[in-house]
Amino acid sequence: MRRSSRLAVLIPLTCGALLFAAAPARAQSIGFGPRFAFVRGDATQPDTASARYIGGVLRARTSPRTAIELALDYRTFTDDALTRKTRDLPFQGSLLVYPVHAAISAYLLGGVGWYNRKVETLVAPIAETSTTKMGYHAGLGGELMLGRRASLHLDYRYTFIHFGDQGTTPTAGGAIPVPGTTGLQEQLRLSHEGSMWTTGVVVYF
Repeated sequence: MRRSSRLAVLIPLTCGALLFAAAPARAQSIGFGPRFAFVRGDATQPDTASARYIGGVLRARTSPRTAIELALDYRTFTDDALTRKTRDLPFQGSLLVYPVHAAISAYLLGGVGWYNRKVETLVAPIAETSTTKMGYHAGLGGELMLGRRASLHLDYRYTFIHFGDQGTTPTAGGAIPVPGTTGLQEQLRLSHEGSMWTTGVVVYF
């Protein structure tokens, strides 16, 4: 099965698992809304420069201190010579953990993403290629409740996190600046290939 086909199967399966897990939760536990992402890739790789995405997010509060998030972003662009059109469609699934859940809450997050890219050649010979990469991400953020039915969130995520010698172009070992963890990161040879800011509004029902 092609990677793009696997992605098409995994997304609905994950959505179904999410809805099943969230069903016993209290009222107004599932919400969705728009999301904006500002992505920074590895500066040494031309195809991973800064980019802006627009998309949507679905969040389910599975307990007072945990939530599951599914997010799908989208970006399309054409090169300056008008010879190649590229479409990026990243999908992320994340677990959010709230040490204290209040009107203004901080949270930790971690999960896995599938990053699909389709490139279409606009001049002869016409061709189209599609690739999908899988990678882990982690970060932290904050959420502001806007009444009982909506929230505003902002978070920062490191993408394509690797342990040991995994990955082809990791940035650097111990590259995630979490106080007190530098030694552990160096022992694990922890590295990443990019980062991203995400922000959005979620309306619960």
